[in-house]
Amino acid sequence: MREAPARTLAEQLRRWPDERLVALLRDRPDLATPAPHDSSQLASRAATRSSIHRALDGLTHLELSVLDALLVAGQTTSEQVISLVRADPGTVSGALDRLLGLALAWEAPGGLRALSGVGEALGTHAGTSGLRPFSADPADAAAISQRLDALSPGARALLEHVDAHGGEGTTGSARRTVSPADASTPVEELIAHRLLIPRDTGTLVLPGEVGVVLRGGRTTVEPVDAVPEVATTSREPALVERAAAGAAFDAVRRVELLLDRWGVAPPGVLRSGGLAVRDLKAVARDLHVDESQAAFLVELAAGAELLAESPGTEGELAWVPTDEFDAWTARPTAERWAALVSGWLTSSRVPSLVGGRDQAGRSWNALAPDLASGLAEPARRLTLAILAELAPGETLATGTGTPSVVAHARWLRPRRPAVHDDLVAATVEEAAALGVTGAGGLSRAGRLVAEGEMGEAARAIAEELPRPVDHVLLQADLTAVAPGPLEAELARQLHFLADVESRGGATVYRFTQDSVRRAFDAGWAAVQVHDFVASVSRTPVPQPLTYLVDDVARTFGNIRVGHAEAFLRADDEAALAALVHDPRAASLGLRLLAPTVVVSTAPLDVLLPRLRELGTAPVVEAPDGTVRVARPDLKRARRRRGRQAAGALEARKEAQVHAVVTAIRAGDVASATRPALVEATTPTGALSALREAIEAGGTVVIGYVDNHGTSSERVVDPLRLDGGRLTARDHRADITREFTVHRITTVRPATGGTPAG
Repeated sequence: MREAPARTLAEQLRRWPDERLVALLRDRPDLATPAPHDSSQLASRAATRSSIHRALDGLTHLELSVLDALLVAGQTTSEQVISLVRADPGTVSGALDRLLGLALAWEAPGGLRALSGVGEALGTHAGTSGLRPFSADPADAAAISQRLDALSPGARALLEHVDAHGGEGTTGSARRTVSPADASTPVEELIAHRLLIPRDTGTLVLPGEVGVVLRGGRTTVEPVDAVPEVATTSREPALVERAAAGAAFDAVRRVELLLDRWGVAPPGVLRSGGLAVRDLKAVARDLHVDESQAAFLVELAAGAELLAESPGTEGELAWVPTDEFDAWTARPTAERWAALVSGWLTSSRVPSLVGGRDQAGRSWNALAPDLASGLAEPARRLTLAILAELAPGETLATGTGTPSVVAHARWLRPRRPAVHDDLVAATVEEAAALGVTGAGGLSRAGRLVAEGEMGEAARAIAEELPRPVDHVLLQADLTAVAPGPLEAELARQLHFLADVESRGGATVYRFTQDSVRRAFDAGWAAVQVHDFVASVSRTPVPQPLTYLVDDVARTFGNIRVGHAEAFLRADDEAALAALVHDPRAASLGLRLLAPTVVVSTAPLDVLLPRLRELGTAPVVEAPDGTVRVARPDLKRARRRRGRQAAGALEARKEAQVHAVVTAIRAGDVASATRPALVEATTPTGALSALREAIEAGGTVVIGYVDNHGTSSERVVDPLRLDGGRLTARDHRADITREFTVHRITTVRPATGGTPAG
């Protein structure tokens, strides 16, 4: 014997198997926090405005259109809904099943119906027809067709215009009570034929049944299951893998070089938070990228918890690598890449906004606290899911690929704001820069990232990453050619000695006086430099490089700086005299005390960089006369509270959902043991009872305390709950009025009450 339909949504949820409840809480996680006491509270929470909006935001254009058709048809059958939607019946049936699974619709005794509050929440968003509920009587449809055929061309055109623009208009000067024979204008003609209905507010509305007939028996003119196709082109899968692996290697290496430099000389934090524009330009210059890529790398490091704010020696805040950075550099390249991708995928940061302006006209800075959006993570996951649907070898077409992905994402999430389109387009670019995609298509590792398998993704990309080399080729023009990606430690040491001149299949480094002096400033000696270049080169060390190192070593430390405010001492009297008389040194307050000693009014931390800008190579002298040359101490910030691994987080959420279902079942058992007509005396119980009455269209008796403290009982038909207020039809006054929920003391079913119309 078939079970009778559920009287309320709460009753239907009680009948659901645990697997279906788990699926509901997984798709609508806001319903599980905090855990509902029982199915009644779960149903009440599912019908709140905020929860409905969240659920609607996750629907596709097709699902929104099916839900809209259900609202237009009212309480009806699935066959009637399918007949109203201009789409393939199979897809409409699947969309209905999803709406039922999300508890946005339920199977009432009179047929399928949308959850109360859905119609108001849906409003005029994409996917809605703007039609009002109607009675789907074939005889009515035939009569409407006859009235439409009798219209003049002008009236027909006006009706179609109203239908295409929301289904509402204004009466203007038209008469509201007129016969077809007396109608003198198209508006009066439509009113006379009851094709537009006047309201007390001076507006005209299009009845739902008229709109459906006007649209050929459907709620829309165009098919709603036509998904925008992604523009693609075919490329060799091997090319995609190589391009992705190369981008992944570059991303890891550049983040490492960035944090290496900031570990010695960290940039300051702006008073408003974030990174100064000049510091971002310095990053772009040092890493040989543009400013947008530099901003992405900086945000990438912060998202992976490798970069954080930390107070300096004088209490000023600076951007410093975290202690996690040292552990990160010790891992294999593939694992380091996976850490960066995981941080990027789950981050709410929006690096694509850097350089733009907010609504107040202020420029967005990298690492700014408010450079974030709750839509960033969903947009990235949605974009990767779209790309994962492409077959291997199919990649985004040049020029049209990204806009087509944006259009596809807009169909999948039509209720998202316009900024979501920008986030999707930015995700395509960021995925390419990070090596998740290559040549416009997801690599094998990228597909695993889209599936949430970060460990497998790291192993997959490890097979494709270029093998690092442990040598360079020195040339007579003071350059060194790296025939491939260098080993991490070798690359870090070489960056002290030389500047990157060009990148590509082979990286070219150039030795200059400034670059060699930079190594000496970091504590290298001439012997160490000679030994290093000889050990890493597969070609003989050219004589010009040897001369360059010896020349810099000969002049390095000629001038010694100490505290006077500061003093300069040198054996070369001519060099000191030239420095004192140099116009560019006037601001340093230099004064010659002896042929080999000069004092300065500038402090030591100002004097040293200014002397280096003037082309000298000073070193600091200790109080005992010895020279202090050492690499500055590396600075580190404390890592933020650790983020759980993606797999552990998903497992925890899954266990939480199952625990909530267990708690709901226990609450249902407890509720079943209570007397049948117990009055609801708690706010939670009152809300649950009112929600059930709204869904069932029933009548209840409420105990209510008015503004004067007078308690009374009212027989009402609950219509809507919103913002702590109940809208209901009061039987005593026969009007629709509002009741403040916290003043409702009891709620009980009305015996013999009239169902709400």
